[in-house]
Amino acid sequence: MTTLSVYDSAQTRTPLISEFRNLWTYRGLIRLLVARELTSRYKRSILGVWWTLLNPILTTGVLWLVFSVVIRDFARTDEPYVVYLLSGVLLITFFSQGMLATGAAITNSSAILSKVYVPAEVFAFATAIAGLANFLISLVPLLVAQLVTGTGVPWTVLLAPIPILATLALVTGLGMLIAALAVFFFDVLDLTRVLVQLLYYLTPVFWTLQFIPAGFRSLVQANPLYSVLEVFRDLTYRGVISPGWQWAVMVGSALAALGLGVWAFSRSWKTLVAKL
Repeated sequence: MTTLSVYDSAQTRTPLISEFRNLWTYRGLIRLLVARELTSRYKRSILGVWWTLLNPILTTGVLWLVFSVVIRDFARTDEPYVVYLLSGVLLITFFSQGMLATGAAITNSSAILSKVYVPAEVFAFATAIAGLANFLISLVPLLVAQLVTGTGVPWTVLLAPIPILATLALVTGLGMLIAALAVFFFDVLDLTRVLVQLLYYLTPVFWTLQFIPAGFRSLVQANPLYSVLEVFRDLTYRGVISPGWQWAVMVGSALAALGLGVWAFSRSWKTLVAKL
């Protein structure tokens, strides 16, 4: 006999535990939503999934032309600048696009959530996972660039999933927090786009730390994305293990963001659906 789940509007949730239990219970739906997200993303595109590979290459090409040829002070590094640049573009694009898409997941799914009971966090998590899938595909040009420039692919690349999962936790947690706020104040999404753009320029994506005056470097290093990006670069192509403080900032900020986002959902899930 199949047991049907019954929606009880008076039910209470245990913060964090209930949300992660729902993700496991609705894992089949999450797979369908991820597939739908990826399919709808490319169904009107002539290049299809190839655009995921072409987009970071074109972006990197433009930035490389500007900052390594025109404004060379930005590109003062002992490693191939194209590899340095591409790795930054890929990770920051995953973070920014993933967080914005996750933040809009609830309002975009209002037609379903207002008629059928499905835990709202399922839509946010599925959107974040779809962003991860796109990011993994876009890693192919980076690995090719490492081989072409002679940088190679070190054994530490096997540990690269750790900073990638940390980025996913940041995307999911911050995205869920934004999604909860966006139901009440839709302008939050526009404000987030501005803040993400600002964060892009405050993270060493196309410039190196040597470009920043010594007195201000500690401010740059306080940015959690700095540690995530540096650990990712160290493991992916530098072949070294990052300092312990960078690992601590990366893991701590990822867990804090995920916990905060899930907690916000747990506290406001009834109001979220009622407001849609």
